[in-house]
Amino acid sequence: MTPQKIIRNYQLIAGLYTLSASVIWGVNTLFLIEAGLSIGEVFIANAVFTASMALFEIPTGVVADTKGRRLSFLLSIVLVFIGTLGYLGAAVAGGDLILFILASIVLGLGFTFYSGAVEAWLVDALKATGYESPLDHVFAQSAMITGAAMLLGSIGGGLLGSFDILLPFWVRAGLTAMVFVIAYFVMHDIGFTAKKLTIKEVPEEMVKIVRASVTFGWQQQSIRLLILVSMFQAGFLSWAFYAWQPYFLELLGQNLVWVAGVITSLIAVATIIGNSIVEWFTRFCGHRTTLLLCASVVLTIAAVSIGLVNNFWIASSLLIILAGTLGVIGPVRQAYMHQLIPTEQRATVISFSSLISNGGSVANQAGLGYVAQFQSISNGFVYGGFVTLLTLPLLLLLRNLKDPADRFVGNLGCQGASAGQGLPQATHIDTVPQNEVGTQAAD
Repeated sequence: MTPQKIIRNYQLIAGLYTLSASVIWGVNTLFLIEAGLSIGEVFIANAVFTASMALFEIPTGVVADTKGRRLSFLLSIVLVFIGTLGYLGAAVAGGDLILFILASIVLGLGFTFYSGAVEAWLVDALKATGYESPLDHVFAQSAMITGAAMLLGSIGGGLLGSFDILLPFWVRAGLTAMVFVIAYFVMHDIGFTAKKLTIKEVPEEMVKIVRASVTFGWQQQSIRLLILVSMFQAGFLSWAFYAWQPYFLELLGQNLVWVAGVITSLIAVATIIGNSIVEWFTRFCGHRTTLLLCASVVLTIAAVSIGLVNNFWIASSLLIILAGTLGVIGPVRQAYMHQLIPTEQRATVISFSSLISNGGSVANQAGLGYVAQFQSISNGFVYGGFVTLLTLPLLLLLRNLKDPADRFVGNLGCQGASAGQGLPQATHIDTVPQNEVGTQAAD
């Protein structure tokens, strides 16, 4: 396997996975409302989904760090398939909130098996095959491919939903089955050896890895600050991802499902554009924190403004701008995190970061869901947008650390560190390293 083939396989897997997932993203909230849930119940179901991700992040990350990234990803596909059918079953059964909650738990578990595992597989495989270029560009190029997949999936889902709101979910189930077959043949662990553990040794090994990964993920100040930034931004965005669909159709004054699909596709295009200009920015912007600060300011202004304007076209434009900033933020933070994480705890530390972000998402979805139910969705955008202001002092603290990872130079990150060795020091294949503030796409 060459680095180029590994990158192509990663992009194929990530692109198809995003395509299958995104078929419902433009219509998910509309589907839940049509199934019989109130807007408040929609956010309850979504909060349960996010809470299940927070609950399962570390255990599933441990699976990826002990039994292999490939196994973790295949389990993810199976569970997302089951959870999607569960959503369909809940709708057909009359839209009972409890049924949607149960399906949301399964989906949350499925996405946590994906979280961190495929990224860890890519980075370890590239490192093992001698890849020496910066990771920022790999993640940016891959994000453009997943953005294109999201574009195709969201447009297709919106069009299918115009005929029957159930159709996007049936299509997702079929695509998910296809992804399983492809991943089974093209994804193999390289640069990582699964641990051969007896059943008795599994609990002890899990405790060791969790302790080491949580310690590494929280006690290293630069990683801790990035995790907190992600928590505040992802917390708001996970709510906004569901809230804009009914809000924008309300602004439009017409219940046109296909419009939600079109806007979702424009979000994908904006994200791709944001991804594509990352490399251009690296030529002129020496520090990652400079880029993160500027993008975060734009994100906050756009979020608050969406709630203040009362015009469909202006709000849509602001949402697209917000998506573009996320396209810039994402790849930079990914590269930064992987630069500092040892191979042995790579998937688990990423999962720990997602756990913290999901915890913030649960709180935001509950609080902003309450605002949406008893005040208005527009107020939710205003309040949530102001919450993201908290990321700015955190990024300034990160900049003041003068960490070598703040510069746009570097490579695949630190050498492995074993559990129980204490806090490992980051040693880089080159001399200097990297940084993303992403949002995870909620189901």
